[in-house]
Amino acid sequence: MSGPYVIRGSVSLPEAELLWRFSRSSGPGGQHVNTTDSQVELRFDLAKTEALPPVWKERALAKLAGRLVDGVISVRSSEHRSQWRNRETAAVRLASLLAEATVPPKPRRATRIPRGINERRLREKKQRGDTKRGRSGRDWG
Repeated sequence: MSGPYVIRGSVSLPEAELLWRFSRSSGPGGQHVNTTDSQVELRFDLAKTEALPPVWKERALAKLAGRLVDGVISVRSSEHRSQWRNRETAAVRLASLLAEATVPPKPRRATRIPRGINERRLREKKQRGDTKRGRSGRDWG
């Protein structure tokens, strides 16, 4: 591994909380693939980690809810022949996924409804009411 994988700022993925699993890959490598465990699966328990600030953790749990299984996020990599490069790719992908999921939402800018839009809406409502009123048979004699 090439060191700590920074999520954002001074927060990084703790090496002790990363769970690695290796298996045979169907990716590139020819017959080499049949003999080595080059595919990497990296798992990180997002629900139980203490490495992330509580606010980030809540944001990440909410944004990544579809990808989590019992609070654990899993990333696979098998694009390279070497297990080491696949480990690097998986760790970088996990760090960028967490960085993206922990970004604070942009604050909503308050906007006013333009007066013309409101006047047009009221004018169209009035026309619609007049049309419906004209359908009644009261005035027909």
